[in-house]
Amino acid sequence: MTQGIVVRDLRKTFAVRERMFGPRTLKTAVDGLSFTVPRGRVTGFLGLNGAGKTTTIKILSTLLRPTSGSVTVDGLSTVSDARAVRRRINLIAGGERMVYARMTGRENLRYFGVLYGVPEPVLRERAEELLGVVGLADAADTVVERYSRGMTQRLAIARGLINDPDYLLLDEPTLGLDAPIARDLRKVVARLAADGKGVLLTSHYLAEVEELCEHVHVVSKGRMLAEGSPATITSATGCHGTVTVTVPNPSAAVQTAIADFATRVDARVSGRSMEDGALSITLRHPDDIAGPLVTEIVAAGGTVAGLSVGTPSLEDAILALGNSTAAPAAAQGVPA
Repeated sequence: MTQGIVVRDLRKTFAVRERMFGPRTLKTAVDGLSFTVPRGRVTGFLGLNGAGKTTTIKILSTLLRPTSGSVTVDGLSTVSDARAVRRRINLIAGGERMVYARMTGRENLRYFGVLYGVPEPVLRERAEELLGVVGLADAADTVVERYSRGMTQRLAIARGLINDPDYLLLDEPTLGLDAPIARDLRKVVARLAADGKGVLLTSHYLAEVEELCEHVHVVSKGRMLAEGSPATITSATGCHGTVTVTVPNPSAAVQTAIADFATRVDARVSGRSMEDGALSITLRHPDDIAGPLVTEIVAAGGTVAGLSVGTPSLEDAILALGNSTAAPAAAQGVPA
């Protein structure tokens, strides 16, 4: 049996009307995606809005049927073996109603546990444990319509864990959560992966993706643009880091030296004058040019009062990929 969630040549199209009584046209939301979500790892699934992430996750969770291609979970088809697949997975989607407002928090967990066939003694204990994990033990018997948005989302997280799934699909799970609760959720997710569960994560909070994910897939317009570790993708897209120097009262010779250096290394440069007469200059370049830049400034008779170096981020890489139709063919881990 093939382990993991295996996606092969997945496609999903929808018939849409541009006008109320106009003809229907086909819109492609997912266009030939292939990837794997293994056990024991948090896998990122990233892209700009409209990239096809949520549609893909709904197919993986059996909520939508694919137009073509296949998805299997430990060898079970999400179409022909949908019921068996649902016992192995769960979905947490931020911003969507996934619990019942007129039930209490405890009643929601008991209800969904019964639907998943969790035995009563196990369900009772697991519900109480999860209420504590998400910080709702004191609100367990309060109806959900009285919960804040953050509390409701925390309950949805507990609901997603009630069947102890082998695979967890997280679609913007920390949306609307306070920072401490979001941090606690990240710890829970990391622990689940360490315990051997497979996790697929989409998030606009890319810092949490970089914290949690060993491997990420980047999609745009339903197609795969890149895959690899966050560091590999950032490096392969050639995103620029930054070097910012503060030079007190720079002479014309110092300014010329900086401009000549930027031209020589082909760096993008910007600057601004500060109230005390100093000049703050930022150079963007894929390589580490901080040392050579400082050397040029000192050699021209200047001094450096401040220096900061910014490394390119995963967000920079995704924006770069989203603005291109294909990544460079020579970039390792980034298919053309």
